[in-house]
Amino acid sequence: MTFVVTENCIKCKYTDCVEVCPVDCFHEGPNFLVIDPEECIDCTLCEPECPVDAIVSEDDLPEDQKEFLELNAELSKKWPVITEIKDPPEDAKEWEDVPDKLKYLER
Repeated sequence: MTFVVTENCIKCKYTDCVEVCPVDCFHEGPNFLVIDPEECIDCTLCEPECPVDAIVSEDDLPEDQKEFLELNAELSKKWPVITEIKDPPEDAKEWEDVPDKLKYLER
């Protein structure tokens, strides 16, 4: 099992989660983070750190977020590892809980 970064991270990209990860499984894209499912050890440390609840256990993934499991696996192979907290985008607060953000994902 793995944890999955879901749609609510898009354009928010808070990085509180990356600093607590003991295996450095987070990867950073232009406006989204992903978890490498091959590296994730299911430690649960990252989930409570996300201020927008965008990190979910694979077992608890809502039906409308299932595609993010594959998306995390795909993009983690392309994007660099991130291990330190960075400032969120200036407009992150405006994007919290906005629905249907997949169309804004920058690869």
